[in-house]
Amino acid sequence: MIESSFEEAVSKEWVKTQINDLTNELVILRQIISWQTIISQLTQFYESNSGRIGKSLRVMVALTILSRLRSLSDREVVEQVKENRYMQYLCNVPDEKLATFVNPSLLSRFRKRLGKNGIAIIETEVFELLRQSDVIDKDTLMMDSTVLSSNIIYPNDVLLIYKAFSKMCIFACHYELPFWWNQSYIKKQWRAFNRSKKGERVAYLTEFNALFVPALETFCNRVETLMETLEVPESEKAKAQNLLALLTLLKDQTQQKLSGEQHIDNRIVSLDEIDARPIKKGKSHPSCEFGTTLQMSFNRQGFMITTENLIGNPSDKTLYGNTLNLFVHRMHGYPDIAVTDMGFRSHENIKNTPKSISHIFLGRSEDVATDKQEYCCKARSATEGFIAVAKHLRGFGKSLYHRLHGDRVWTLMCQTAYNLKKFLQLYRDEKLEEKSLRSLGLIELFCSV
Repeated sequence: MIESSFEEAVSKEWVKTQINDLTNELVILRQIISWQTIISQLTQFYESNSGRIGKSLRVMVALTILSRLRSLSDREVVEQVKENRYMQYLCNVPDEKLATFVNPSLLSRFRKRLGKNGIAIIETEVFELLRQSDVIDKDTLMMDSTVLSSNIIYPNDVLLIYKAFSKMCIFACHYELPFWWNQSYIKKQWRAFNRSKKGERVAYLTEFNALFVPALETFCNRVETLMETLEVPESEKAKAQNLLALLTLLKDQTQQKLSGEQHIDNRIVSLDEIDARPIKKGKSHPSCEFGTTLQMSFNRQGFMITTENLIGNPSDKTLYGNTLNLFVHRMHGYPDIAVTDMGFRSHENIKNTPKSISHIFLGRSEDVATDKQEYCCKARSATEGFIAVAKHLRGFGKSLYHRLHGDRVWTLMCQTAYNLKKFLQLYRDEKLEEKSLRSLGLIELFCSV
């Protein structure tokens, strides 16, 4: 069970004595976020009449937002809430529950329970709040793609085979099976490989592959035997089959590499992050990154309108149409100007862009009228700046969650924090209109002082 309603946990007297700065960004966010709307939609992920009462959804949602807003780990965000009155106020945690209000491990379980659909509810509600308050304009669409790097060490082929033996080792230990390979020799050769020179790596790859192929055949027989065992749960059987398929793919790709092939389709770079791929984006450094493709769009203010997470490195030309449709759907209307780089340029994209968009800039100044060329060139340059801020300051530089599903959850959380930070920036610079402030309840907040 879960609490389905939001009640104030701090009194007005507490606020008067503890919250001295009503312009603090956490006070502003507590005021504008539609907590009850979010909570009402998240109750679908919980049983309504069974189980013990869980932690407050209001607290868990606020902690999730705060962790990305301040780039904190689960443990750090819980500890800082205990020490910071403004964080406590945002998260609606009363003094009497402050010492033990939540265990950091619950945040991980909370995200797993919600998944990408639940986190999308939080992101969408925050975005819609800003859009409906006329904070976010739809005048200009600016799109580009980048790499959301996975949290893995730089891959090499021998390391993948060594990790494959580690995976089989875990399997053998779980089912109390003796190792069907010489584990001591594997470790010895792994240490020798780490001391070797670059020119010796092919020889070590050949040796490790020769050890891996027969071990994989035996592993295949072990998995087949496991499939016939009635006492083993279906979930464990599926996990074993998935591992076998992954290791078989690794064997095939290793043999392709040894045969001299340079370009291997759908090449895996990690046995833990199997959706990560080597991706080149035409940058001088680093020339290749390992992760998933992140397709993004912004408006001219710098708000992040849409995001998509994709495996591999699809052509930007193929991403243009769907990104445009997502922008129109989220903003409930067409932009006046669409701005991209040359990577999105194609005759089909130009032809299929709706006539409702007055100006289409696909990397060339002559695409638009003379009076719009400077604006579009500056917008194109600004897109790179927005992506740089997203990657270096807002968490989009590296995903700390697993697989494409985890990357999507990470992206949605970071997108929520990014747009809230952009809102706070415009608010501090006094660039928001009075009707927007009134719609968000900020006029009443300061009038009540």
